[in-house]
Amino acid sequence: MGCQTLVKFRLPLFTFHSMVDHLLGIEGLSKSEINRYLDTAHSFVEVSERDIKKVPTLRGKTVVNIFFEPSTRTLASFDIAGKRLSADTINVSASSSSVKKGETLLDTVRTLESMNPDILVMRHSESGAPHFAARYLSRASVVNAGDGAHEHPTQALLDLLTLRQHFAEKGRGIEGLKVGFVGDVRHSRVARSNVWAHIALGNEVRLIGPSTLVPPDFVASFGSKSVRVVHNLSEGLDGLDVVVALRMQLERQDEHFIPNLDEYSKEYCVSEPILARCCPGSVVLHPGPMNRGTEISGDVADGPRSLIRRQVNNGVAVRMAVLYLLARTAEPHEELER
Repeated sequence: MGCQTLVKFRLPLFTFHSMVDHLLGIEGLSKSEINRYLDTAHSFVEVSERDIKKVPTLRGKTVVNIFFEPSTRTLASFDIAGKRLSADTINVSASSSSVKKGETLLDTVRTLESMNPDILVMRHSESGAPHFAARYLSRASVVNAGDGAHEHPTQALLDLLTLRQHFAEKGRGIEGLKVGFVGDVRHSRVARSNVWAHIALGNEVRLIGPSTLVPPDFVASFGSKSVRVVHNLSEGLDGLDVVVALRMQLERQDEHFIPNLDEYSKEYCVSEPILARCCPGSVVLHPGPMNRGTEISGDVADGPRSLIRRQVNNGVAVRMAVLYLLARTAEPHEELER
């Protein structure tokens, strides 16, 4: 079965079957499950601040990072996270794998599992690819590091951790927030994972952008009255606590959704003057990489309301938490207990 049909598979996104757990998305996670990841990540933040940034927690475990799409932040942070937990990490790219020779995704992941890794971290351009792998693997846990325009769960978790840290300093939590996502919502897996997370936390969500990039069926898929669409930037930003500027996903756009980037930036670039006018107390996130001057201005990206650098710092701690919580639940295989 080819990758083109992967999107048809729909599995529980945090799966408990056999002896293996997976993290395939935020959809379906409860508030307590989300907080479990955040609490664990909080404990790992300190590790990354030490002179010796290593703990023996996953010594003897093996993590394979297989990325079928280019990545800098996500791949590097998963690799560093594994190493800081003392796991053995192996990075495999599509260009260096047998996929280039015509091997199917199923054969690739089964070949990797036969080498007995504990966790398989996968990024893929097709929505549903990690779910497909999880369905057919029986021993290795699967972590979704981004699948097509579907989900990016660890990005949502690191965004939440960043917000938790910020608002804790202000004496409040991350429930009851007003959060806006500005830009290319249609193609953003980051937006999808974050929206599911904020729904679970009971937050108000606004999706802000042109009608071509914020389609009505996207909102309907969440089935929540706390999510609404606003096409005017000033109206959408009004009174927000958190503004998430989204990157224009040009590599996933197969149609002309906007006239051009200059026209888009005139209407939807998140700049300091409009934030100061509409939501002066807000903070700003961006999943990266940033297109300065298109979706976010330099004065915002580098300004006092920006939490972008903290997001990057938290990426390693969150991925350490995910690897730890999945690997530590693994038990000896039955055939080894005989």
